[in-house]
Amino acid sequence: MIENAGHRLAFHVTPGHGSTIVLDSGGGEDSSYWKNLVPDLHSATGATVITYDRAGLGKSDVVPGPWKVQSAVSDLRSGLRRLGVTRNVILVSHSQAGEVATYFAKDDPSMLSGAVLVDANLPPFFTDEEIARLVAFARPQVDAAKKDPDKPRNRQLISTAESFVATNRAFHTVAWPDAVPATVIVSEETPFDGSPEDARRWRAAAASFVRSGPHRTLVTADNSSHDVPEDRPALVLEEIENMVTKQH
Repeated sequence: MIENAGHRLAFHVTPGHGSTIVLDSGGGEDSSYWKNLVPDLHSATGATVITYDRAGLGKSDVVPGPWKVQSAVSDLRSGLRRLGVTRNVILVSHSQAGEVATYFAKDDPSMLSGAVLVDANLPPFFTDEEIARLVAFARPQVDAAKKDPDKPRNRQLISTAESFVATNRAFHTVAWPDAVPATVIVSEETPFDGSPEDARRWRAAAASFVRSGPHRTLVTADNSSHDVPEDRPALVLEEIENMVTKQH
């Protein structure tokens, strides 16, 4: 348990050598999301593997109020530094964790040797038009969550919704640093399999992100839903291994 800004966060460490691989879960998910991948990843790479619970999830303390990506970045940075991890980090980020990864990379590029962004939120996607579409798309889910606000997944959805517009307008302007290599895995079905137009925009944003800077690779997870780590774990493992190999 590591304290930052008055709350405690749970970090789970599988010791190794060389690189440190940090697995960051998507919205509403805690570190257990990666439980099946961690042993195989450690065995394949020999690296230190770290998972953690963002505030309000898993064993980490709840932080009241709207979700703030800067606070999430501070939590991750502080946790790694307390664990003595200050360089050679490969960040593996799923879904909403892509926002944390982007700000982390912008603020501390020297800590990262690479990133694997797994069907992750990326800045090009969040145009004003798309933000409005997403607010409308998510409204029924948010309304349902408010009926049981103490459930961790619901609480996180509500807090994200409270800051969604302002957070993602700002996120749209953030540039990934050229110095940090990135592999982008985009799911074939995407988070919007019920909306072909939003799905098209999601895939287009991933392609745009990869084209906009050096050392970026686009991989499509065929026959996969948004939960690529669960649907195509071998593919995620392979791309993380590739990133580790490139950095050595």
